[in-house]
Amino acid sequence: MTTRSARRPPDFFLIGAPKAGTSALHAALAQHPGLFLSPVKEPKYYMCGDSPPPAYKGPGDAHSNQEWIWQRERYLDLFADAPQSALRGESTPFYLYNRDARRRIAADAPHARLIAVLRDPVDRAYSNWMHLWMDGLEPRADIVEAVRREPERIDNGWAPFWHYQGLGMYGRQVADLLDHVPREQVLLLRYRELVSDPSATLDRVFGFLGVDSAQVSTIPSDNSRSFVQDGPRTRTIGPVIRAGAAVGQFLPPEVWRRVSKPLVAQLHRNGDSHRPKLTPEQRTALVEPHLPDIELLERVTGESFEDWKGYRDGGSFESRRSAARA
Repeated sequence: MTTRSARRPPDFFLIGAPKAGTSALHAALAQHPGLFLSPVKEPKYYMCGDSPPPAYKGPGDAHSNQEWIWQRERYLDLFADAPQSALRGESTPFYLYNRDARRRIAADAPHARLIAVLRDPVDRAYSNWMHLWMDGLEPRADIVEAVRREPERIDNGWAPFWHYQGLGMYGRQVADLLDHVPREQVLLLRYRELVSDPSATLDRVFGFLGVDSAQVSTIPSDNSRSFVQDGPRTRTIGPVIRAGAAVGQFLPPEVWRRVSKPLVAQLHRNGDSHRPKLTPEQRTALVEPHLPDIELLERVTGESFEDWKGYRDGGSFESRRSAARA
């Protein structure tokens, strides 16, 4: 019998990183009968501090702002239907990146367990850029150029999802997190572990949370979409989508998504099923700023992340898993 759960913060959090398999892990954990995941993914409550979210100004940011759950009562309502015996959790992959969120969680839920999935920061940034590019929101057809514009975008108030480089600076994020949360309450996973050995990875997560590890053995794959090549179609439809997002910010997010859906479909028409891989030159340019932070992460965790420092051609969740099975 299900009883209404006590109104208290969650018992565990998936705190990061964006585009590192957190959606798939959230879906897998939600299958476990001893766990209750919030029905709203990415409520972003601890990024707000019981105040409305910042008025972010990047393309499409205004719609996302409307979906943040920043009022405490609304946030606690997300867990009202959890069985009394279940551990309650939520997933907001920006918590690891957001300095204030790290502090707020430590203060409000000092005994909570925190799970972070770390992905090669260049692969993560490329996937992040590609997500926004294929939605018609990213105006730059070259990820290196988009990253170069990141400081300007941050100064202009673009939301964290546009911080391609900053989101992957895990060393400084983890170091600060461990200044506020005991190490034994933090589980750091590698994205490649989710891909290559999902069963063993889930066993680690379940053991960390203290629940039976035999209930779920697979992690759902992500949703892979066709790549949108730069060209006349993209240069015509993309600006229309971005202009529509600016005009449509005064409408509910679900209305704008319904209206923009035909435009996005046109953008994806005749898309390429094979996403282009980063060139060695692109990866070299993108990884260079991360090298000192990767070394910091190695010092903080005592683990090697040497594989992040050289050339890798990237790939989607499903392509990596397929390669691992081959």
